[in-house]
Amino acid sequence: MPLFSEKLSKVVHAIVVMGVTGSGKSTIGLDLAHSLGWEFYDADAFHPEENVTKMSNGIPLTDEDRVPWLKCLGSLITSAKENGENLVLACSALKHNYRDMLKCNLDSVCFVYLSGDVELIGNRMKARVGHFMPTTLLHSQFALLEKPSEEEALHVDISPNPENIIKDILDKLAFNFSKNQKSLESLT
Repeated sequence: MPLFSEKLSKVVHAIVVMGVTGSGKSTIGLDLAHSLGWEFYDADAFHPEENVTKMSNGIPLTDEDRVPWLKCLGSLITSAKENGENLVLACSALKHNYRDMLKCNLDSVCFVYLSGDVELIGNRMKARVGHFMPTTLLHSQFALLEKPSEEEALHVDISPNPENIIKDILDKLAFNFSKNQKSLESLT
């Protein structure tokens, strides 16, 4: 993996693993970062206390609640680019304009959309322990979700086990990377 990771890091400096709550963003993001040898960040750790309190009490966040948080995460991504660092960020990024705020007009940001249905994700949420987000907010997340297009994000089914999900992501990254390399080579 180091050679692929090194080649990938010249084209992509940040991968945002996105999806609704309970889709496995933190688990998959951490495993992906480990596989690539990149830094991992969980967007949940950047929420202001007011946001965590609202969500803990079953109150969905508004766009106004999210904007400062998204700007902070966008700064993290921009700073990594400026410092020549690579990162994987686990972040819901539910709306197109949220993804734009994270991307900060950088072409080197790749989104991976973890796709699953309400029943599967709801069952996984019921089984997890110690997370502030209650299962009651799952439906509001799906209602808010603007699914990214296939051009905007790699789509990954979350029904397999984490190891197979990581393999799927790496295979799709490798395919897209090789496709982009051929496009770049044809220009020279």
